[in-house]
Amino acid sequence: MSEAQPRSKIILAFASVYLIWGSTYLFMRFAVETLPPLAVAGVRYFAAGAILFLIATWRATAEPVKVPWRGHAIVGTLLTAGNGSVALAVTRIPSGVAALLVALTPCMMVMLEWWWRRGPRPTLGVIAGLVLGIAGMLVLVGPSTLGGDRIDLIGAVTVMSGSAAWAVGSVYARTLPRFQSAVRTSAIQMLAGGLVVSVIALLAGDFAQLDPSVASFKSIASFVYLILIGSLIGYSSYMYLLGVTSAARASTYAFVNPVVAVLLGALFAGEQVSPRVLGAGVIIVVAVALITLFGGETRLQPKRRRAGEGLEVHEAP
Repeated sequence: MSEAQPRSKIILAFASVYLIWGSTYLFMRFAVETLPPLAVAGVRYFAAGAILFLIATWRATAEPVKVPWRGHAIVGTLLTAGNGSVALAVTRIPSGVAALLVALTPCMMVMLEWWWRRGPRPTLGVIAGLVLGIAGMLVLVGPSTLGGDRIDLIGAVTVMSGSAAWAVGSVYARTLPRFQSAVRTSAIQMLAGGLVVSVIALLAGDFAQLDPSVASFKSIASFVYLILIGSLIGYSSYMYLLGVTSAARASTYAFVNPVVAVLLGALFAGEQVSPRVLGAGVIIVVAVALITLFGGETRLQPKRRRAGEGLEVHEAP
């Protein structure tokens, strides 16, 4: 493969997670207007995973050594739980605010790679980014005197809990043996995560609340968009990036997504862009930019088993 091909794939993957995932916050809000949120998150990923699994089976990529499913099932559950938390949160807070809180995910990844995976010690620039990120979060969820209505605390905590699960899953994913087929890897993760969240939705009574007679066309169309575009293209692009760059660099989507989400929320959902949101947004974007610029390219590469060999450094799928 020529040098231009992987570079073009990387650029397209970044464009996907930047723009497509930025739009999913708005479509998530539209979907849960008349559809139960946990059911939306679970079925979305299960359906996308089933489609990808069929594609992987049709391609029939040779797998010389068996790769355990368990680790990828855990990753899929953690990432889908993160997505489910956003689906729940946007019933209480604006989609743009949810995106701003999710933007703090790289802060969590940096600390996890250092504490858990024994990665590089954060530089002064990264530490400054972490401090700014925390400050931005406090501005966003602080007292109403900061301008605009106070952000619902339950909604904010829900998003942050999901972001923590997403960060753990992302860092853990990069240490696992991978299938020769990147499509199969994404399919297994989404199938497992979608199944677990769907079971949780069933136990929580979400499916019992599903009433097709009140489900709007906008919600259904948004749900289809989340499956076909947000999950199939966006998730697969993200998993590809985790294999070819650092987790912190891959997670730079988190400071582009809020800009896209806030703009789309204001334009198409009438969400208020208050001084609080603007101020917190600027602080958080600068924080993530510092982490990205000074985080370095030290990589904890995922690994792949090959026939007759032990675990080796993973190459771009």
